[in-house]
Amino acid sequence: MRPVDRVDYNQVSTGPLPPAPPTPTGREGLWERRPSGWVLAKVRSGRGPARGVPHAPECAEAPEGVPLLDVRRALDIAEKPGTQLCTLCGCAQELTPLLSAFDHITDS
Repeated sequence: MRPVDRVDYNQVSTGPLPPAPPTPTGREGLWERRPSGWVLAKVRSGRGPARGVPHAPECAEAPEGVPLLDVRRALDIAEKPGTQLCTLCGCAQELTPLLSAFDHITDS
């Protein structure tokens, strides 16, 4: 980090941050609130291959009894044409940034 020119930092606190409040489950961090993974609901409509909809396991729209997908497999599925990421459970909000994270990298 570098200071910004012509900005006065004399009023900026440099002390430690207060401790974070405990989570209701007693666990720390967002990622520990649900299983680490996604589940795939296959949807067949009309002709052609079935399309998939990844969900968080606790999503009301998620199928039961299907295996958890790790992040790599979920991203592979998310890149396929016809795949829709669930917006109810946050799957779209979690995976979309990962799908486009490296779009700016080129072979120069």
